[in-house]
Amino acid sequence: MSDTIRILGAPTDYGASRRGVDMGPSAIRYAGLAATLSTLGVDPLDAGDLSVPPVEADDPGRADAKYLPAIESVCTELADRVADALADGDRPLVLGGDHSVAIGSVVGSTRDADIGVLWFDAHGDLNTPATTPSGNVHGMALAALLGHGEFASMSWTGTGIDPENVALVGVRDLDPGEREAIRDHGITTFSISEIDRRGVTSVVEDALDVVTGRDGVHVSLDLDWIDPTEAPGVGTPVRGGVTYREAHAALERVADEATVRSLELVEVNPILDDHNRTAELAIELAASALGKQIL
Repeated sequence: MSDTIRILGAPTDYGASRRGVDMGPSAIRYAGLAATLSTLGVDPLDAGDLSVPPVEADDPGRADAKYLPAIESVCTELADRVADALADGDRPLVLGGDHSVAIGSVVGSTRDADIGVLWFDAHGDLNTPATTPSGNVHGMALAALLGHGEFASMSWTGTGIDPENVALVGVRDLDPGEREAIRDHGITTFSISEIDRRGVTSVVEDALDVVTGRDGVHVSLDLDWIDPTEAPGVGTPVRGGVTYREAHAALERVADEATVRSLELVEVNPILDDHNRTAELAIELAASALGKQIL
C-alpha cells in the first residue's frame, strides 16, 4: 500500500433524523485535514465528494427504513470508490455523513480481502427494519453489513464478514433488538462500563485480538463515541462517553497493533458544534489511528 491517503466525502444525512451531518465532510476539511495528514509523512489526495441530492428532494418512503433506496445508491457508489482506491494502492479515508455510509465503506474494503471491523460507537447500529424504534438506517449499518434480518436478501450490503471478526468498543446506548443480536450472533462487544473497569488500552487490545490477523482492519469511528463535553457536534449525543485522552490512547493502540486498511469518520454535525471542535477532534483521532506519535 502506498503512502497516499485518498479522502472520499460522503455528505449524506439520509440515515439520520437530525439534519446537519451532511455538512460533516466540509467541516472536517475546513478544520485542516489535509495539513494534518501531511505532517504524518503521507500524501493526502482529496478525491472530492460523492454527488448526493439533498434529503429534502427525496421521499422517506417506508417508515421502518427511511430513504433506503437513496442510501443504497450512495453506498453502492461509495463502495466502488473505496475499492478503486485500494486497487490503486491508496488507503481510503471516508468522511461522513451519517453512519449509514459505513455500509459502502466496508463493502468496498472487503472486495478481494478478508478484513476485521473495529466499530467505535456509543450505539450498536445493529437494528433491522423489524427491530428499529426510529426507522433511521444509521442505526442499522452494522446489521446490514452482517446480513441480519431483511438485509440478508440485499446484495448491495453483502460483505461476507463473519460476526467473529467484528468488535464493538465503548457502546453505552443499546436497543432491545441490538442486545438480542449481540447475544444471538456472538458479536464481541465492550461496553463503556468495561472501559471504566479495565481501562481503554486493555479493552482495545482485546478488541484488536478479535479483528486483526487478516488483510487489515476497517476502523469505523462515530464521533458520538466520545463524551459530548469533548465532541458536542454529533448527530445523536449520549452522555458518559470516552474522554479526549482515552480516545487518543485507543486509536494509538490501533496504529501500533493493526494494519488500518480503511477508515471512516462519521456523524460530525457542524450545526450542533462549538467552533468546529468536533471536526478538529475527528482529525486528531484520524491522525492517531494513522500513526501520529508524540516522540
